[in-house]
Amino acid sequence: MSLEARTPLEGYEEYDPQDMQARIDSFTRSLKRRRTVRDFSTKAVDRKIIERAIEAAGTAPSGANHQPWHFVVIEDPTRRTALRRAAESEEQSFYEGKAGSEWLEALAPLGTDASKPFLENAPVVIAVFAQKRGGVTVGQDMKNYYINESCGIACGFMLAALHEAGLVTLTHTPNPMRFLNKLCERPDTEKAYMLIVAGHPDSDATVPEHALIKKSLSDISDWI
Repeated sequence: MSLEARTPLEGYEEYDPQDMQARIDSFTRSLKRRRTVRDFSTKAVDRKIIERAIEAAGTAPSGANHQPWHFVVIEDPTRRTALRRAAESEEQSFYEGKAGSEWLEALAPLGTDASKPFLENAPVVIAVFAQKRGGVTVGQDMKNYYINESCGIACGFMLAALHEAGLVTLTHTPNPMRFLNKLCERPDTEKAYMLIVAGHPDSDATVPEHALIKKSLSDISDWI
């Protein structure tokens, strides 16, 4: 394929203004129901649902279309236990002062702490890795660009897809996360980016009232 090769746009659907408004209203209402949850049911999730969510994440735009991400679904109980222990060890240092007083003060209304039982108990835990090198096809060894931005968008797509499937999610970023490379058998050219926990909410799941505070449209946008 030449560098200048082009192909007609396919799959685009244009809607009349009324349908456009209805579709965006429905999508926004749905996302407004999305909540970060820490209390998960042990109810299993069909593997096909997670595979489709990963596929959705893989459609995200990326620097030079290199798609600098890799998703590892951690199912093995032994690895889950090791994951929880390693993450809680890092989190213990975080909450004992590594984070700094301002950060801990910001987290206080959410009631989070070093305990992460969901890493063992939730039905789905996905480790997202950002690839420093790669390319548009598997096996290439080129520098990747806009890695953090690309992976962030992909994770957003995945969260939206999992929500659309009727699951609740949690994003977790233990710092540092270097232990995940060994645990997930990923190369040094990749950097652990995020853990995405998903499943059905426990019957007595709660969310902090603080998390329900969302800035208004006028707070987060300007038209100039």
